[in-house]
Amino acid sequence: MTYEPHDLQVTYDPSKGWSHFVLYTEPTRGIVMGGLNATTTIEPTSAYAHEWRNRLERCDPNPLHTTLVGNEEMPKLFHPCVYEDKESPSAVAGDGCLCRQTWVDPEFGSPVVAEHYRTVSGNIEHWKYRTYAPLDLRPGDTFASLIVDDGMQFWARTSHRLITPLPQESGHGYGVGYSGSGPRALAQYIQRLIESDGEDTAAGDRDSGSPDPNILAWASSKRTVRTLELSLNELRAIQHG
Repeated sequence: MTYEPHDLQVTYDPSKGWSHFVLYTEPTRGIVMGGLNATTTIEPTSAYAHEWRNRLERCDPNPLHTTLVGNEEMPKLFHPCVYEDKESPSAVAGDGCLCRQTWVDPEFGSPVVAEHYRTVSGNIEHWKYRTYAPLDLRPGDTFASLIVDDGMQFWARTSHRLITPLPQESGHGYGVGYSGSGPRALAQYIQRLIESDGEDTAAGDRDSGSPDPNILAWASSKRTVRTLELSLNELRAIQHG
């Protein structure tokens, strides 16, 4: 079967309530994963991560959640947390926990798997969240600011004040603080935002040329490895040097 790009609505629109999701599979190796959207792991250690985390909604596991975990972890998606059942198969001695919880981002339709790690007695406990980055912002929304979260996580804040992982395609990761493909991909994305006045927010490497040298130098600088929230005008100022 062939298709034209307009046949696929791959960005979730809450007013429609559905979108298409493209899968990649290697059947002989038991691999199934997202074919277009990049995966991202979020540690809820910053105010931005908490802002995103607080809008998630618990839901039953569905097939998309299984693409975010390894095959051996799939049963854990159906096991209760130790806080819900001390006899859960994911509980450790009735107090520790290695469960996986399933959530959804209601604004972008993204599946989210929360990974819980708790030692017996609880002296060490943390959660992290695995999800897919969107391929674009929601229909009718535009870019308002770029967030570099401690130099590790990249967010966009939209004109509707929603925070989301920066749109990203699989295989095109972002980065800052070094010379390489990550800062280059981020610089190219920022350049498109500036040139389109925040309208062109779709992920993807569509520019074979070099990004603006000032933007690339900023993205590659170790001084950028910190927490920043930059408006479109502030990004323009970086471009102008």
